[in-house]
Amino acid sequence: MKRLLTFHPFSRPMAMKTLAQVFREVLQEKGIESFGVLSKRYRKSKNKLQDVAVDVLNGKGVIAEVPEPTVVAWDLNGNRVKGSRYAYVPGCMAKKFKVLIRAEDLKARIPEWPYFIIDLMHWDKHTQKEKGKICLQVAQSYGLLRDYFTGKELAVTWANDEFKSMFHGPVERITTYEGSTANFLKEEGIDEVVLLDPWAEEVLGEEDFDVKAFIIGGIVDTGGTKKKTTPKIGEELEKEGIKVHRRKIVLRGDVVGVPDRINRILGIILKMMIDGKSMDEAVYEFQEPLHARWRLRKELPKHATRYMINGKVYRVVEKELFDEYSKWLKIRWEDFVKVLRELNLVALERKRMHHLNKISNPRIINGKLYRVILLKKAAMLCYNC
Repeated sequence: MKRLLTFHPFSRPMAMKTLAQVFREVLQEKGIESFGVLSKRYRKSKNKLQDVAVDVLNGKGVIAEVPEPTVVAWDLNGNRVKGSRYAYVPGCMAKKFKVLIRAEDLKARIPEWPYFIIDLMHWDKHTQKEKGKICLQVAQSYGLLRDYFTGKELAVTWANDEFKSMFHGPVERITTYEGSTANFLKEEGIDEVVLLDPWAEEVLGEEDFDVKAFIIGGIVDTGGTKKKTTPKIGEELEKEGIKVHRRKIVLRGDVVGVPDRINRILGIILKMMIDGKSMDEAVYEFQEPLHARWRLRKELPKHATRYMINGKVYRVVEKELFDEYSKWLKIRWEDFVKVLRELNLVALERKRMHHLNKISNPRIINGKLYRVILLKKAAMLCYNC
């Protein structure tokens, strides 16, 4: 069943151009309204403009005029059209055609995109398994940035030899820096950053998107011996004269339920910054059932009613809560049932709870409200109906 998402709109206009948009403008200036390819490589691409632009920018090929229309072609919105006389041509074949767009043409038009920094200052505090997970998240972060920009905007500081040996992604396509984040920022002429910190007091907002660098991770610090380590990254930067804006990402005002993986945090920022999504929408898009269950464990007890039946206590919630929470949490029915069992809660239909309320009497026991059902009335109750 398709779920209806009820989020508040994020009215910020999309101000930062993606590489695909830059590429589209260059194509239009050349009078090109469609383009094709000379291979099957891009046919399954979800964003052909972006993928072709990345390869042109990296010097793998060019846009050239070809003598015969290509078999496959797309307009500048990515829609399939009949063949085009303009095509992406691999660099090894470029001399055979009239080249119209090279890497230099795109480089001259690229705006100043911010850096998204993964700070590995606390690399050695992780186990080998955790280090492997960080490397995977870095690789996934590169993939996300490549979908919008080039991928080079991903900067990994304190990038030691162990990280480079464990990282199986395209290390030459990201920005690695062996020194501190502060030194990297100073070399880039950046004196102000946003630090994504789950322990921050302020929430990330559109006014924060004008900075030239975001620090989005490097350590999982919500528990164990590494708890609350992210603020220390900010403290070190402030000692070096860097202005740090600590910001958190929340879901309906609470960090519980927000993904904690570096690549998912980055994805949320990009959805807000580039696609104009609200924070709740962006969190929902990158949320997994695991994260949703975290939040559900916190939410369901708020709605529990205590019933004392034949002297036994039951905590009951309405079944209809599943429909309400599934609008903004990525939960399946099995997730709902799992959390009920973990919390020792029972779900009944709303009309059943109304019936229980009618035949029960409210009482305060040890400072808590219970709805007590008399023995003779309880005998009439089909509890598991």
